[in-house]
Amino acid sequence: MTGPRLLLPMETRFVCGVLLCLLTVPAIASEPDTYNQLPVSPLVKPILPLAATVPPPEKVEWKPLIAQSLRFLFLEHAFRYATEEGTRSPGQPFFQGYANSVSNLHGWADGDSFIVNYVGHPMQGALAGYLWVQNDGRYRRSEFGRNREYWKSRLRAAAFASVYSFQFELGPLSEASLGNVQSFFPQQGFVDHVVTPAVGLGWMVAEDAVDNIIIRRLETRIDNPYYKLLIRTGLNPSRTMANVFAGRVPWYRATRQGAFTPGYRMPAPVAELGFKREYPAQPALTFTVAPRILIPLGGNGAEPCIGGGATAAAHIRDEFQWIFDVGGCSRTGLGANLSGDNITFMTGPRWNASTGGTWNRYVQILAGGMKATTEEFFPARKAALEAEAKQQGKTLTFADHHSYTNQDNTAGFAVSVGAGIERKLNSALALRVASLDYTHAWTSRLDGVNVGSNLQFTTGLILRLGTW
Repeated sequence: MTGPRLLLPMETRFVCGVLLCLLTVPAIASEPDTYNQLPVSPLVKPILPLAATVPPPEKVEWKPLIAQSLRFLFLEHAFRYATEEGTRSPGQPFFQGYANSVSNLHGWADGDSFIVNYVGHPMQGALAGYLWVQNDGRYRRSEFGRNREYWKSRLRAAAFASVYSFQFELGPLSEASLGNVQSFFPQQGFVDHVVTPAVGLGWMVAEDAVDNIIIRRLETRIDNPYYKLLIRTGLNPSRTMANVFAGRVPWYRATRQGAFTPGYRMPAPVAELGFKREYPAQPALTFTVAPRILIPLGGNGAEPCIGGGATAAAHIRDEFQWIFDVGGCSRTGLGANLSGDNITFMTGPRWNASTGGTWNRYVQILAGGMKATTEEFFPARKAALEAEAKQQGKTLTFADHHSYTNQDNTAGFAVSVGAGIERKLNSALALRVASLDYTHAWTSRLDGVNVGSNLQFTTGLILRLGTW
C-alpha cells in the first residue's frame, strides 16, 4: 500500500522543472578582490587605485551576466509561486494563458500598491542594472561624479534593465507565461514597463551618490569592520543583492578595499577612463523621467490622475527641439471596486527661450492621442463563480474574467500646449523644475466625466546626451 500522491497540473510541473534547472546554474567565479590582496605593512599601508593594478577587460562578460540574471529571476518567480495562489493555478493551458495575458494588456495601472509599483519595481530595475555594471568590463569601476564614463555606464545598465523587465513581465519565463497574471483584472496595465527601467535608473544614481558621498566618508571615521559592512549593505540594498547573485560578499566594492582590511584609508576615486575631447554645449538628445499629475477640468467630481512618463527631445537648432512624450496615470477618487487610467502619446515642436545659460524656459505644442479606461470589478459575482467552479473541481478561466468585470473606454485625437522651466546641473544632467500643460482630447465622456480636458503638472530629472 502506498501513500497519497501529490498531483500537480502540467503547467506547475513544467515550471518546477524550469526552476530546478535554474537552481543548477553553475556558480561563476567572481572577480578577485584585488584591493584585499594588496600587501599591508604595519607601518606603511599603500592604497592604490584598482585601475592602476589590474587593467579591466574591455568586453561585457556575458556568461556570468546571464547566470546571475537567471538566479535573480529564479528568486522572483519562486517568491511568486510561494505567495500567490493564482500563479500556482492560473486555470488556463500554458500557451493559451500566455496569449491571453499579452492580448489583454491595456491602460496604465496594474492593481499593485504604490510601494510595489514605485519602490519595488524601481529596486528591481536598479538591481538588474547593477548585474550589468559588475559584468561590464569597460565601465565596471566608473564612479558617481561629473564624468561621462559614469553616465555612459548607467545608461547601458538602464538598457539592460529594460530588457530584463520586459522578460520578467512578458518573456518566455515571465508573469505572463508563469501564472498568466496580466490576463486577469486588474493586472493588465503598462506601469511596470515604464517605471522599472526609468525610475530604476534614478534609484541606481541615488545609491551611487550615497556610496560615493556618504558611505566612503563614514568608512574613514569607523574602525569597527562590522559597522562598515553594515553601512555598505544597508545604504546600498540593490548593489548588495547584485553582489550576492555574483557570489561575492554583500559589501564588496570593485573600487576600494574590503571592510576587514586593516589600516583602511579612503582612496581617491578611480580616474575617468578614456581620452578627453571637446563636446558641444547643447545636447543632441535629452531624456526626461517625470512624475506627473493630471487635474481634470471636466467637473462633476473628477479627481486628479497621478502617474508618470518619459520625454525624449531631439535637437534641431539651438532654440528648437522635437518632442516625443509618453505618459500614463491612475485616476483617483473612483470609489470601491473601480479603477481607471489615462494614457497619452504626443509629439511636436518645442521652442527654447534660453539655451546658453543655467536656466532654460520653453513653450511647446504637441499632438497625438489619449485613451482613458474605467474598469469595474464585481467581487460578489466573482465569489459566486469561484464557489461554483470549486464544486465542479475547476478553476476560473480567462473567459470567466469578463463575467465579473466591466470595462469602458474612450480614445481620441489630442493636442497639448504648455510651458516649463529647467535648470542645468552639469553637462550630463538638468532638472525640470516645473512644467504646466493644457491638454484637450476629442474623447467621449467616461462615467459622466469629461476626461479629455486636463491640466498637467510635471517635474523630473533630465539626462543630456552628446555633451559629455
